[in-house]
Amino acid sequence: MPTTPTPASSIREKSPFPEVIFAEDLCKSCELCVTVCPMKLLKLDVTRVNVRGYFPAIIYNPAVCSGCGSCAKICPDSVITVRR
Repeated sequence: MPTTPTPASSIREKSPFPEVIFAEDLCKSCELCVTVCPMKLLKLDVTRVNVRGYFPAIIYNPAVCSGCGSCAKICPDSVITVRR
C-alpha cells in the first residue's frame, strides 16, 4: 500500500537547543537576567538601544543554553520567553 507524503507545513523539526526570545523593545536594562543566568550567557547589547532608549539584553551563545528559564522567571517585565 503506497503512503501519501506528509505536507511540509505539518512537519515541524525540533531544535536541539532551547529558544530564548526577548521582547527587546520592552527591556529596560535592569540586568537581572544577566546576573541570574547559571551559564553566564546573557549580556546587554551596548552597540544599540531599543525604542525606550535602553540597551537590550541578548543571549550570545544560545547553543550552550540549558533552557532552565531562570532569566524568564526573574524578568520583572516578562520580556523573556524560553521555549524548550
